[in-house]
Amino acid sequence: MEENQNISLFGLSIDPAAKAHLSEAARWARFLAIVGFVIIGLIVLIGIFAGSILGSMTGGLGGNELGSSRVTSGIMGSFFIVIYILVAAFYFFPCLFLFRFATKMKTALASNDQETVNSSFQNLKKLFRFVGIFTIIMLAIYAIALVFGLLGAGLSRM
Repeated sequence: MEENQNISLFGLSIDPAAKAHLSEAARWARFLAIVGFVIIGLIVLIGIFAGSILGSMTGGLGGNELGSSRVTSGIMGSFFIVIYILVAAFYFFPCLFLFRFATKMKTALASNDQETVNSSFQNLKKLFRFVGIFTIIMLAIYAIALVFGLLGAGLSRM
């Protein structure tokens, strides 16, 4: 009896209901990935324009004759642009993994190709690993910030 359970466990197949669910999931994943790519483009454009506007707005404020205010505002604007581009680059990878999952799953379901199904699920695994590692990093940063915040609040009362 146990032998039959092992065969059914490792002999998984995609029945019509699972195929329909995977097809719909692939459509939604593709939609979300495309929206993500559009948002990435907007983040880059906003970063470039906002950084250049920030640099030009603060350029006329104070400073000495040597133009140190303009240099500082240029550095601030450049820093702003770099931060936005880094955020967009970081957001690119989950969108890419999601898009690859969607396109490969759609192809695999149309052609009944097991290798493409495996590749599609591999991209889904990469997406979840990326988001999971990012979540762990953010939780660690929040914990460290909480500790320093509590220490700072405790020291300010002394």
